[in-house]
Amino acid sequence: MASEYHVPVMLAECMEGLDIKPDGVYVDVTFGGGGHSREILKRLGPKGRLIAFDQDEDAQRNVPNDDRLTFIDQNFRFLKNYCRLYGVVSVDGILADLGVSSHQFDQPERGFSIRFDADLDMRMNQAEGITAAEVLAKYSEEDLHRIFGMYGEIQNAKSLARVIVTARLNRPILSVADFKAVISKLIPRGKENKYLAQVFQALRIEVNSELDVLRDFLEQAVDMLKPAGRLVVMSYHSLEDRLVKNFIAKGKFSGEVEKDFFGNEIKPMDAVSRKAIVASGEEILLNSRARSAKLRVAEKR
Repeated sequence: MASEYHVPVMLAECMEGLDIKPDGVYVDVTFGGGGHSREILKRLGPKGRLIAFDQDEDAQRNVPNDDRLTFIDQNFRFLKNYCRLYGVVSVDGILADLGVSSHQFDQPERGFSIRFDADLDMRMNQAEGITAAEVLAKYSEEDLHRIFGMYGEIQNAKSLARVIVTARLNRPILSVADFKAVISKLIPRGKENKYLAQVFQALRIEVNSELDVLRDFLEQAVDMLKPAGRLVVMSYHSLEDRLVKNFIAKGKFSGEVEKDFFGNEIKPMDAVSRKAIVASGEEILLNSRARSAKLRVAEKR
């Protein structure tokens, strides 16, 4: 089941980044199919411990029976609270693979994919929150313009927002097919898949508050890590990667790094690799999802 669920991207590079100690405590905040977690468990001794987070109900079916593993069915923006609830105050390493799993894309009813017709849902946690259809139905033209421009980096975001607001006056936009039909005239010829992928990405980020969640997580991760503890984050689009890169470089998401009286940089982490690590050509041939992945590794000061 797990291998069908999601092939872990850059598995060896993630493990190298975590620099696992057999008796250490680690957190995998995006359990998914469990590929990364299983590899961490292989490297842990009997006294090691792994905490895994995933809010997707399907992920729970992949949890191995292992006394060293604690699975928490929550969003990783609650990292610190739930780790403390389970008696974990500090850890040796934290791994985050921010991509939507191939399993989620391949399930038509989740509404993540442009390939299938389905209800426009897109929630990672289907038990709560607003759906993509509700975003299209309720958001103002200005807010739609903002999310498509910022999160999808779409050139004609203003026109796209206007077309949606006009179309929903006549009939609700409830399914992937409805949505494609409404925006069909705005899709650039020859770039249909790329454009639709950007539009869907923007909706998914908004529905799941992905960038806010990432900011919350990064700030908590620093607090949770022991000195010399490792943070390993894999992202799949430039918005996420920029947040991770800035946070590692400056200890904040914008502005310049602060300095002390002597001119030394005040920041909680140091980058282990100067540039983002990318997948090998061989891995990309085997797993197309690896193409857009960027891996960043940092060590707590």
